Amino acid sequence: MADAAGPAALRSPALCRFFGGVMARQMRRNFHAVRLARPGWPELPAGRPAIVYLNHPSWWDPAFLIVMGTTRFRDRPGFGPIDARMLARYPFMGRIGLFGVEKEGLHGMASFLRTGEALLRDPSAMLWITAEGDFTDPRRRPVSLKPGLAQLIRRVPDAVVVPLAVEYPFWDERTPEALARFGSPMDGAGLAHESAADATARLQWELEATMDALARDAQSRDPARFTTLVGGTVGVGGIYDLWRRGRAWAAGKPFHPGHGAPES
Repeated sequence: MADAAGPAALRSPALCRFFGGVMARQMRRNFHAVRLARPGWPELPAGRPAIVYLNHPSWWDPAFLIVMGTTRFRDRPGFGPIDARMLARYPFMGRIGLFGVEKEGLHGMASFLRTGEALLRDPSAMLWITAEGDFTDPRRRPVSLKPGLAQLIRRVPDAVVVPLAVEYPFWDERTPEALARFGSPMDGAGLAHESAADATARLQWELEATMDALARDAQSRDPARFTTLVGGTVGVGGIYDLWRRGRAWAAGKPFHPGHGAPES
């Protein structure tokens, strides 16, 4: 692997902002809405690096993370691991903060730990990790995380560690919702003093609890339980929506393209 400082040197803030805008447009086109469950964003203390770890249900996860990182955490340079084979195939991803790791074997673990530790020496840095490793249904229990996360926290005990749950359910529209919920931030020092097995068990429990809370939010189908980050596609479009618009006009009513009640 390249020098451990490589990801920080390669990352382009301008390209990250541009790519964040591209991904926001893609999510607007492919989802009914991108929503963050209340109470919303975590409070991250200044002067300490942050590790956000999340479940991994979909191909859309990196896009969702890029949108969140460039929307809320612009003052924190964001990074994330990716399969080394994917980075070799799409090298531009290195310019938006992604760094390659081998998914299996001790060499891949050592590379991840070395690079993560080097990046988190910057107290403003933010590392986003899909800690399940592979695509996993958000309803699968118990949650199982790769052991590298706990090992990394032991190396960077001053980090703030935050669980993040994501899922993509369908509600009333033809396009799905992109939903997220942050859990409570944890002090890395407390986790670092536990054994790796105990720290991993606690990380799994905290993420599972956050996923369960998001599942309850999702099952409610209540937009009021969320803050809408990106408004997306509403209605069916084409002749069907033209017909519905005509019916509304004939009845003297405002036209709402969605199937549910208009959101406030």
